[in-house]
Amino acid sequence: MTDLETRAAPPSRAGALRRAAPALLGYAAVRALGLVALAVWSAARDKDAYTLLTARWDALWYTRVAELGYGYEVRLANGDVHSNLAFFPLLPWLERLVTAVSPLSPADGGFLVSLVASLAAAWGIFAVADHVYGRRAGVCAVLLWAVLPVGIVQSMAYSESLFTALAAWALYAVLTGRWPVAGVLALLAGLTRPVGMAVVAAVWVAAIASVVRDRRANEPDGAHITPSAPASALTSSSASLSASPSVVASASADASRVLGMLLAPLGTAGYVLWVGHHTGKGPLGYLEVQAGWRNGFDGGYAFARFVAEKFTSFPSALAGVGLIAGVVSVVWLYLVGVRQRQPLPLLVYTGVVTALALCASSYFGSKPRLLVPAFPLLLPLALALARLRTRRSTVVLGSVAVASAVYGAFWLNGSGPP
Repeated sequence: MTDLETRAAPPSRAGALRRAAPALLGYAAVRALGLVALAVWSAARDKDAYTLLTARWDALWYTRVAELGYGYEVRLANGDVHSNLAFFPLLPWLERLVTAVSPLSPADGGFLVSLVASLAAAWGIFAVADHVYGRRAGVCAVLLWAVLPVGIVQSMAYSESLFTALAAWALYAVLTGRWPVAGVLALLAGLTRPVGMAVVAAVWVAAIASVVRDRRANEPDGAHITPSAPASALTSSSASLSASPSVVASASADASRVLGMLLAPLGTAGYVLWVGHHTGKGPLGYLEVQAGWRNGFDGGYAFARFVAEKFTSFPSALAGVGLIAGVVSVVWLYLVGVRQRQPLPLLVYTGVVTALALCASSYFGSKPRLLVPAFPLLLPLALALARLRTRRSTVVLGSVAVASAVYGAFWLNGSGPP
């Protein structure tokens, strides 16, 4: 058994829910504050807050997939082709399911799915942080995720909440040695967003690392077979090994890990290959679809140019400074997590999500939103808050929650998250 699998058994579902209750109640309160602030701000600007949450930007694309299926595209004057094949299918499938069993529209279904998924994500984040650092840090991690400046996205008919829920619970399954469950959740995450490959990478790396640890743990010190050993001794030793319960348990653990590893990439690979077949472009067809949106991976070159251009005039230079500070903060938090010896699957997952967000050539205003699923970045801050007295941490989180709610309302009534 690996060190991940020999931890104390997790509590029952009812016990786990009671343990997570403070985090979930706090999360619900923060999100409710954000929605109230959005409603008030939108009313003052004669806009409909519900429309902002369910019927703009990517939410429209998801509902079109739910209503019409794939094949819809928009051709722009500059030659770009925006195809709905760029949007992974799990959220539209769930929207269609909601409309099939209720009188709600696909947009309503997307909003409902996001509300439920955001609570599931909060619970998953708590489970991971509680497992690694304890209950108090788990509560702080959830509240920090709730008060992100772009936290309002968690309540939109977008796929961020759904993906984060699947990713968080997949990582928890890895940490507790439930490899088939991790594989299924990684598969579903891979059907939700392209960054599902981050969950796949975490499952694969953690599984391989646990196999290596098992092999080393099962090697007796100094054990070897000498050339002079009689054949009867070799036969006896072989029979003993084959009957050993530890060997059987190891084989069972290996099979469980292999199953999880096989399941994990099926979601991402399946959709990408289907898009290639559907477009007639082969395995790289999905990349061409993304290129039509001017999305790609350039190592951060386009983003660096975007930031550099901010320094061509004084007012925009302040935004450039803010962008650099934000990137430095993200990298610093990741390095702190490494120094604090976060579990390997968390580091792998966060590293892939962060690299894809910062080094992609996608619309630069979306980058904060793309980092929302990278919740392990918040664990160093959660640990610091957990060490404070309750009154002080409450004041800090409460103040940030108010600022986040106001900013979310301003942001969504302005440029918003495309």
